[in-house]
Amino acid sequence: MNLIHLKYVVGIAEAGSINKAAEELHVAQPNLSRIAREMEEELGIQFFHRSSRGMTLTPDGEMFVSQARMILKQVDEMENLYKEKKSGKQRFSISVPRASYISDAFASFSCSLGKEEAELFYHETNSLQAIRNILDVGYNLGIIRYASSYDKYYKQLLEEKGLCGELVSEFNYVLVMQENSGLAGLKSIRCSDLEGYLQIMHADSYVPSLPLSVAKNEELPQSSRHIYVFERGSQLDLLSQNPETFMWVSPLPGRLLRQLHLVQRECEDYHRLYRDVLIRRQNTPLSELDKRFITELTQSKRACITN
Repeated sequence: MNLIHLKYVVGIAEAGSINKAAEELHVAQPNLSRIAREMEEELGIQFFHRSSRGMTLTPDGEMFVSQARMILKQVDEMENLYKEKKSGKQRFSISVPRASYISDAFASFSCSLGKEEAELFYHETNSLQAIRNILDVGYNLGIIRYASSYDKYYKQLLEEKGLCGELVSEFNYVLVMQENSGLAGLKSIRCSDLEGYLQIMHADSYVPSLPLSVAKNEELPQSSRHIYVFERGSQLDLLSQNPETFMWVSPLPGRLLRQLHLVQRECEDYHRLYRDVLIRRQNTPLSELDKRFITELTQSKRACITN
């Protein structure tokens, strides 16, 4: 068995037939069929159920193909790593929650790159996708956000996935609204005061592998009027232009509040603690770019969030 043979079996699984896989892999069909059968005999398992409608994976085949994909992905990552080192290209990738203190850190980090060739990926998404981006897409870093009551759940999840986590910040969500909003003029704000206003909400859930009803019930308080928006930029545009909107956020940088004419306020009867945790693969060293970003992240966090 070798890497080419692993690629052939994965190709057959993805194509669903020997003939189609042979075309896509540019291998003669008899040779591809022979290699697959020889590997089955060598390992003592059957990869595929074969029928006139095509080929589907057996349970043993699903396990084998899953492992083969991981091996091929790791080989590709290793090749790319050394190709990039040889070319001198700087590469950085991270998935994060929609948080302005993190984007501020990334902006400052980007100013430190110099003139060398660089390729950076910054993906704002939920915790589940951040984990998937590391495991399946090849991102180096991620930041996941969750309520502190889920700490045990997330630590177990990260351990199972071969990931390690380091606390970045702990905070209570605050309310943000336009400075001319009626909410901004209140001496103190309670959850009942939010009724009648439009709540801007992320259009995806924070909590992987939990029933959506459970995740929603245990997340932030909700009003009866909602606008679901995926992108943080659009969320901030809505907040700055519509005085009837508000949003629950991690504390924002003062620069952004002044620029968009927004104010942030605490809610008197909501004090649930949330955590942002930096994640990466276990036993994978941080690159120089990773370390540089983490330094900027720490500084931005200190400026915005006081624990």
